[in-house]
Parts: sequence; C-alpha cells; structure tokens
Amino acid sequence: MVKSGKALPENPSPHRADHEDDHDHGHALNWREVNRVLFVAAAAVAIWFLRGSPNPYITAIGVACTLVGGFPIFHESYENITQRRMTMELSMAIAIVAALAIREIFTALIITLFVLVAEILEGLTVGRGRQAIQRLIDLLPSSATVRRDGGWKDVPILEIAVGDEVLARPGARIAVDGKVIGGHSFVDQGPITGESMPVEKGAGAAVYAGTINQSGVLEIRAERLGRDTTFGKIIEAVERAEKSRAPIQGIADRLSGYLVYFALAAAAVTFLITHNMRSTISVVIVAGACGIAAGTPLAILGAIGKAAQDGAIIKGGLYLEKLAEVDTILLDKTGTLTYGTPEVMEIRPADGVSQGYLLESATIAECQSEHPVAKAIMTKAFQMSIRVRHPDKFDYTPGRGIVAEFEGEEIAVGNWMHLRDERIQGADAMQGTSDGAVLVTRGGHLLGSIHVADLLRPEAKAAIQSLKSMGLKTILLTGDSIIVAQAVGKGLGVDEISAELLPEQKLQRVQELMAQGKKVVMVGDGINDAPALAQATVGVAMGSGTDVARESSDIVLIGSDLTKFVETVRIARRCHRIIMQNFVGTLVVDSIGVGLAAFGFLNPLLAAFIHVSSEMTFILNSARLLPPVPSANKLVRGLFSHSPAITD
Repeated sequence: MVKSGKALPENPSPHRADHEDDHDHGHALNWREVNRVLFVAAAAVAIWFLRGSPNPYITAIGVACTLVGGFPIFHESYENITQRRMTMELSMAIAIVAALAIREIFTALIITLFVLVAEILEGLTVGRGRQAIQRLIDLLPSSATVRRDGGWKDVPILEIAVGDEVLARPGARIAVDGKVIGGHSFVDQGPITGESMPVEKGAGAAVYAGTINQSGVLEIRAERLGRDTTFGKIIEAVERAEKSRAPIQGIADRLSGYLVYFALAAAAVTFLITHNMRSTISVVIVAGACGIAAGTPLAILGAIGKAAQDGAIIKGGLYLEKLAEVDTILLDKTGTLTYGTPEVMEIRPADGVSQGYLLESATIAECQSEHPVAKAIMTKAFQMSIRVRHPDKFDYTPGRGIVAEFEGEEIAVGNWMHLRDERIQGADAMQGTSDGAVLVTRGGHLLGSIHVADLLRPEAKAAIQSLKSMGLKTILLTGDSIIVAQAVGKGLGVDEISAELLPEQKLQRVQELMAQGKKVVMVGDGINDAPALAQATVGVAMGSGTDVARESSDIVLIGSDLTKFVETVRIARRCHRIIMQNFVGTLVVDSIGVGLAAFGFLNPLLAAFIHVSSEMTFILNSARLLPPVPSANKLVRGLFSHSPAITD
C-alpha cells in the first residue's frame, strides 16, 4: 500500500533527491486517486437520480463505472489471488461483484467509493510516519562551498570527498562532520544537542553535519560524509528500524487473513440459511481487518519515529515490542547514572592548613599521574589558579596512592591504607574514610582530605523514580566498591545493589534473572557492559559510551539522557496498548457486525459505512503515536551528542 523510503546512498551524503519517490504515496495527495474517487462519486449520484428510469442502458453504464472506478481494487485482488493471499481487498471485490450480480448498482458504487476513500486516507496517515526521515534529510544542504584550484567553489554535496576543505558561511548549515582548521564562530547545535546557547568553535573543534553556523566564517576539514556522518548513521538506524517487522506484525497479518475467511464462511452460512443475497453481501462487507493490518505497522512506525524524535534510536520493531514487556532494569553506574568523569566535590583541610596549601601539595604529587582522580585534582587546581610544581621524585602504588619528594619533603597522597603503610602519623584514625576521599600528607603531617566523586547525572534520580512508578524493578550493577555503590544506589533509590562485579559477573547476573523468567533491560555504556547488553532481553547503550557498547545494544540513547530511556519505555508500552486496542476493537466490531448483517439488520450501504468507519478509527488510533508534523528541528533535538557516530 504505502511505499517505504529508500536507503541512503553508499557514498555521498544523505540528499533530498535520494528520497523523491517518498512523495509518491502518503506525503501528498495522489490526484489520480482523487479523480477516481470523484468519478465514482459522480456515477453514484447519477445512478441514484436515475434509479427509477426504465432505460436499460443505465444499468450497463453503472456496471461500467463500477468496474472502471474499482479497477485498483480488482487489480490488487487479482494479485492477491495469484500470490494465494487472502486480503480485505479481495473480500471487498467479491462484495462489489455480488452487488452487481443482484443489480444493486448504487450499492456497488458506494462500496467502491468507500474503499477508495479509505485507501487515500490510510495512505495519507501512514505517509506521515515516513515524513520523519524526509524532514531529517531536509536539514542538510544540497551543496557546499569547497576549496578547488586555490579558490572557493560551490559544489553538490555528492562531489565532496574526505579531506576537502569546506567553508561554512554565517547562517549556513554545516554539510559534513569534521574539524575546524580556520576561523572562529558560534554554532547553533540546539536542533541537535538541545543546547540552549550556541557553542563557540575555533581551530581544532569538532563540528557536525546539520548544525547551523552563526556569526563567523569557518573552514572545516571534512572527516565524515554521507552515511558515515553522525547524522547519516542516525537516519540509517531509523530507516532500518522502520522497515523491520516486529513479531506482532506477523500475528496481525495472520489475524487479518483469518477474519476474511471468517467473513466469507459467515456469508456462506447466511446464504444457506436465509437465501437473502443482500444479507449475505452485507456480511462480507461489514467484516474488516484493515484496522489491524494497517494499524499495527503504523503504530510501530509511529513509536519508532516518536522515540527518534525524543533521542532514542530503536534498531528494530522487535526490540520495541520486547521493551513493552520488560519488568527488570539493570543499570551500570559509571557513565550511565554518573558522567564517568571524577570531580573534586569538597576540600577538607586539617586545622591550621589552608585549602590552597592542601591542594598545592596534592598537585605536586599528582601532576605526573594519569589516574582519573589525579586529573580531577589537577582540574580543580587550575580552576583555583594554583601554580603547578613538579616533584623531585615520584613513586606510584596502584590502588593505594603516590609518594613524592619535593625540596626535601615527602608528600603522600592516597587512601588510609597507603598512609598507614607509609607510617604516617594519624593514619589509623582515618580508617573508614569513604573511597572518594584522597588523604594528603606532607613532611609526615596530615594536611587534610580531598573528596573526589563521579558526578551523578542530574536526571538520574527522577528517571529511577519514574521507572519504579511504572512497576519496574531497578538494580544497580557496578564494578565499584560496595561503599561507593551503596552511596549511589541509596541516593537514587534503586531496589537492589550489586557491587564489585567483573564483566563476566554482570553477564552472569543477567543470565540468572532471565533464567528466573524475568524480562531484563541492561543499560550501560562501557566495553565491560557489552556482554550483558548483548545477552539481555533488550540492551540499551548510552550515546556517549563506547562503540562496542553501542554495537552490542538494541537501543541507543543519543545524548545519554536517562529520561529519554524512561520516555522510550512509555512509548513502547503505549504502542503495545494501542495495538491491543485495535485487535480487540476489530474482533468486537466484526463479531457484532456479522451477527447484525446475518439477521438482516444491516443493508450493504450501512455495512460498508461501518466497515470503513471502524477501519479509519483504528488507523487513527495508531496515528496518535506519530511525531508532530510542523517542527523539523524538534524531530532531531537530542539526536546528536559530542560522541562518535553510531555504528551498527
């Protein structure tokens, strides 16, 4: 019925021309179909006014108009017969022919008119779901200014190659992913990252296709083009997902076929009992399964498009269906609930020691270390304008800390066990200090502690509470110590905490839960999460995570916002509810309609009206999931981040 969009070209960039065929059905009215509807409607009006005429040609003209106007229905029915498929078009064709056979010309024309109108409305509705990709592609320019032969020249996007120098003028959309090699400007990444303020860009800064250059001119070295850009990967992922088939679609197709067989069987029984051809035709007409056949893929299409709009790429209808049924959420800590970057949260100097002296002593020891905690301390020192001086000697003990020597004084930085081993006075008193505390001594005297923590994502607590309110069990899985895990877990309100886990132990935990019959979502971002992501019922990767994690997952949260995951769960559940409503509604309407028609309470016209009305009701019910049409920018807000491109 409605054609799906094309894939992106292999090497070039996504381009409007690559999707021109998407407008053939659904994005705009097909005027040939509209003219056909007007022709059949005019014929029906003429037959109504001439119904009492004794002219024998009136009937022949009516039959001819029905056959001409209903040609698409008969043609599709013929194809269904050759493919041995039972569809509603075939049952409607049978009903039209039966009406003509008993000289119900006006009835045959009205049935034809209803079916043609329903197909146009269905095409327009389903076509809305396909417009999401078109609006994404329309955000890219069709040409760009590239350095050629020592000057700048406007060329089509398709002619740009990796390594080319691309010029982005003020107000223009950037056409490629790349690095700024010249110029200075501010780039509006709001339609992409959701940032409210433009981002300053200078030499060495990364820029992304689809963003808007604002004030200055930028020279960009092209690094990724077309499907290789972050933008292109997003479009590809959405396209593949929209073309995929969820298991429930197979059920919908089979049920549609069964309903047609049921209608024909009921019609045969009605005729054998009543010998009333009008009642028999009414039975065939009233039973409809298009609400299921078209409504189910439309709901899935709408849900995937809505999730993409909200910043979650679902890689297929299968995962959308599974997500609606999950009952347990496993959450990695670092990079998922936290930013994955330690920060200095508090500086606690001992009595008589200043914060500056404490931090300066720590930087002397930490300045040569590559440990994340050392980087956090050095960042804090830079923020406080503390001069960094290098030690004369440096010794690092993994898992414990650092001992350095500076101008004849020994400086020790580490946990209490490290200080105890170094026989620092007062170390025993520090036993039990939280894992986030870095103790600093100089010349054998304790200067105080620097508390370093991985900053929680601001939305994490609200996201956890939302998941729990939906009846989902939340479990924190982390390789961190039990002290850190409990501090994070209790602060967020998770139901269960599992700490000090190796990657294989995370995988084992997923397997244990699934063996208990649980339907599990694993949310993570690192290489160590990949096995669990792949094993879980649904794997969800943070967009800022590693390539391995994104490749192992079924859903990617671009922008790494947990509230996007919560909303995606809601969308999946809503999609499932709508499909079930369509299933139940169709069965109820068909059962009641067939019963009324069989006992003569429905004439063919009323049966046709009920058939089309119920079909459009269920299709429009599914259409509630489709993303809003007007705002193209909102469609991609949150779809990009400063992370590498998504790869599948």
